[in-house]
This record gives sequence, structure tokens and C-alpha cells, in this order.
Amino acid sequence: MKIIIVGTAHPYRGGLAAFNERLAHEYVQQGHDVEVYTFTLQYPSFLFPGKTQFTDEEPTHNLTIHRRINSVNPLNWISVGREIKTKKADKVIFCYWMAFFAPCFGMIARNCKAENTKCLALVHNMIPHEPTVLDKFFPNYFVNAMDGFLAMTNSVVDDINKFDKKNKPKTVSPHPVYDHYGKPMAREEALKELDLDADFRYILFFGFVRKYKGLDLLLNAFTDVRLRQFPVKLIVAGEFYESKAPYLETIRKNALEDNVILHSDFIPDDKVKHYFNGADLVAQTYRSATQSGVSQIAYNFENPMLVTDVGGLSETIPHGKVGYVVKTDVNAIADALVDFFENERLEQFTENVRLEKKKYEWEKMVEAINSL
Repeated sequence: MKIIIVGTAHPYRGGLAAFNERLAHEYVQQGHDVEVYTFTLQYPSFLFPGKTQFTDEEPTHNLTIHRRINSVNPLNWISVGREIKTKKADKVIFCYWMAFFAPCFGMIARNCKAENTKCLALVHNMIPHEPTVLDKFFPNYFVNAMDGFLAMTNSVVDDINKFDKKNKPKTVSPHPVYDHYGKPMAREEALKELDLDADFRYILFFGFVRKYKGLDLLLNAFTDVRLRQFPVKLIVAGEFYESKAPYLETIRKNALEDNVILHSDFIPDDKVKHYFNGADLVAQTYRSATQSGVSQIAYNFENPMLVTDVGGLSETIPHGKVGYVVKTDVNAIADALVDFFENERLEQFTENVRLEKKKYEWEKMVEAINSL
């Protein structure tokens, strides 16, 4: 088949770019002709909360990536759509994650269809974690231009149905394992790379920090006096997309300076393996969620997990088998952390993670997209 993937990709950084490139790579491995269309302008700089949208790492793949899309120029959307139309693609897959891109993607879709082309939406979030007024007006325009939808959790399908009045085809396929960051390695070797003491155990909070990610819940749970009996530290690895001050104040107020390790720069791809291989437990204490790429990195490195029972997180984390699903409550989070270390759950959960991760292969996601 001829496959076009529309969405963020190199030289843009982050989990969504990694997802699109890995999906493209899977199609290439299966023998399909694949091209990726990404942005010349993704976000205007005043809308982007981080330090930079770009990676300075060289790509680790040989994908055909075209930088063509200007997210704020309607004339560009028409020209990109017409360019894609000349490729006579079987599928054009739009990787959608927020309403800001609905007009852009919707216009490209309306202009890109050749005779047998199907436009499919791979929806990470239909309604974002931090909604804006755009979510009331823009998504319909995108949804109406699509022929079918793939979501990674049932909660996202519910959100799509709020905009889809024609009951178009939909399917669910869980977020596949992020296997491109490397393979499991010795814990001691990983911690040496991070200059951390292997005599301690480590809880990892990974990814950019925003209010909905609930780092404050985790920090407050980590103040529980019961945890001081264990040689355990918390690693926060990721760029802050909001003020760091409230988190530093919690650390200072509870005298946790020696127990919390802050690595608050963006973590490049070649360093990700060190954080996960060095961690005993990966914690995602989110206030809202759909699915999580962090969970699928943890599956790749065979980490037990603690997640809160929001969105679709619990759909991929069997409670008491590969980790914990708890309420968005400080005491519930603390109880799970204490249980993990007090009852030495690491070996049991790790073995279950090895078995569970077989469900999340990229081949299965491609099969689900093709089924639409």
C-alpha cells in the first residue's frame, strides 16, 4: 500500500514524534511505501511552553519525511493536500492530539483524496487534558473530514463520539510498546551513567511536568514517614512546562532535598534507557489522562508501574499484577509505594510485566488501522 502519515516528526522532538516515526517504520518493515508529512511551523513560539520544539539529535531511521505544513496558513493547507493527492495514497493517517490542529488537518484531508484514498484519524486525545475554547468549535471540522478513527483507549472513543454524528468506523488498539529507546540493561550500569548510588531504590516520574501530570500528588505522597525506613529516592526526569517553584517549596518544606533528584531538562532519546533501567517503579500520578507513552516505555524496560485511575491508564496496567492502579489521592499513592517496598514486590511485578508487554506490539496496531 501507499501510506501517508501526517503529524509531528523529526526534527520535532517528544513522544508524539517518536510514535509517528515508529508507526511509519512498522509499515516500512511490512513492505509498504511510506511517507511522513510534518511541519515547517508546528506551534507559534508563544504557544509552546517548553524551551524548544526541536531535537538536535540525528534521526536513527531512514524514513522519508517532508517538512511542508504550516499550522497557521490556510493556503498552505490546501497546497499540501493537493500535493498529497498526487501520491494517490491508499491511506492518509492523521495523527491528531489537540484542537489547534483540527482546521489544518481537516483542510488537508479535504484536498488530499484521490479516487481510492481513505483518511483515517489516529487520535491520541480528542479532548485534551487542559481544554480550551478551541475544543468547542474546531474538532467537528476535523472529524467530519475523516473516514474512520483509531483510538488507544475506550475513553477516547467516547470523546470522538461526542463529535461524530455519522457513526463512522472506529476501533481501539492499545498504545504499543516504545521499543526504540533500547533494551533492558543492568540496573547498576544504568545508575552509573546517571551518577546515582546503586545502594538506593528509585521511583521514577518521567516526562514534561504540567499540572494534570500530578507531580505534586506524588511529592506529597513521598513525604509519608513510612517511606523513610527504606533506602528509596524519587527521580523527577523531565522539563517543567510550568513554574518549578511550588514543587521546590514542597521539597524544601518537607526536608526532601536529599531524597528527591531533579533532572529538569528535556531527556534526549539516548538517555531514556538509563532512567528506566535504573528505576524500580515508574509512577504516573495523573489527574487526567487518555493513554500514556510513559507506560509503554516502562513496559519496554520491564518496569513495574503505579498509575492513577483516570482516563484509560487502568486499561493497560492490571492492578496487583504489574503494579498499582490507585485513586488520585495522596494517601492511596503513599500506601501503594509503601506496599511495593515493604513487601518486596519488584521481582513478582517485573516477571508479570515481561508477560503482559507481549500484548502491545506495533504489528497489532497496524492490523487495527488496516481493519478500518
